[in-house]
Amino acid sequence: MKSVLVILCIQLLSISGFSQKEKAYNYITKYKDAAIEEMKRSGVPASITLAQGMLESGYGESELCKKSNNHFGIKCKPDWKGATSFHDDDEKQECFRAYSSAAESYKDHSDFLRSRPWYSSLFNLEPTNYEGWAYGLKKAGYATEKDYAQRLISIINEYTLNEHSIAALKKVNNHTQNSVNEQIKIKNESTLNLPITEVSDTLIEIEDTVDLNKETVINQQISLSTDSAKPKKSIYPAGVFTINHCKVVFAQEGTSLLSLANNYGISLSDLIQFNELHEMEVLDTDRLIYIEKKLKKGSKDLYIVTDKENLEYISQVEGVQLESLLIYNKLKTDSSLKKGDKVNLRAVKVK
Repeated sequence: MKSVLVILCIQLLSISGFSQKEKAYNYITKYKDAAIEEMKRSGVPASITLAQGMLESGYGESELCKKSNNHFGIKCKPDWKGATSFHDDDEKQECFRAYSSAAESYKDHSDFLRSRPWYSSLFNLEPTNYEGWAYGLKKAGYATEKDYAQRLISIINEYTLNEHSIAALKKVNNHTQNSVNEQIKIKNESTLNLPITEVSDTLIEIEDTVDLNKETVINQQISLSTDSAKPKKSIYPAGVFTINHCKVVFAQEGTSLLSLANNYGISLSDLIQFNELHEMEVLDTDRLIYIEKKLKKGSKDLYIVTDKENLEYISQVEGVQLESLLIYNKLKTDSSLKKGDKVNLRAVKVK
């Protein structure tokens, strides 16, 4: 009789284990693409996003997840202005964020981590370093469970979730390479009706300016434009150089911000902050991109506006923080400038 009970218990445990694995694989299949897209957009590793989603939502079957599309157990917090839902957690009937879709929950999870300074150090880690991310989340206070990091790592290892982080990185690199290839195609097509000598010169120009093993096209004339201005063209060197004692690179339209951040060993959030960029996944135009914080004052006193330039453009070409320019000149970000205007790059001394 005892042996029969033991066999039944083993069978039940086996069925239960199989059922949980099936739920896990179903969850991964359903949401892996969302995790990959969020990694491309925000820099949060897809493996971590999936593991947290699986753990926090009970593989998508928790009451909070089913009723509120909240996959990550994020509570309301003072800054939350969206829909809410109340559930028992550390205390009874705590306020949790509610979403209209799983995709909205995934996006808010990424933004939540990016917007909290205590998580900022995580974005300095390699995106495939899931162990560092797991322990960092626990240390920063994402969850109260003592074994939270170990549980995330266990899920990632059991279901090989790091493969999805690697897939995201490959997609970022492929996107950049395709942008380069498209430029070559356009240039090649432009030579079809040229005389042979001009075609030869153009092909030599392409060979000189495009390196297929890098993510940027270098030594070209560029236009560092913004939403409201089309600034003057300039030629910048390849790789890292300096403007106003700050390290900067020139990157082309279509280059992934996440890829740039990873290449230069900084977090995506820092890259965006250093360059005072608007929300974007890839560069909307050719840009100077600083890989360290710009200085508060310029290398000279004044900048003379020569064309349809704005303060954002001047901030980048002179390596001066936009906030400082606004203060020095008593202007707003969208203030218009005209040819001949003088823009202070340093604080004006009171005589």
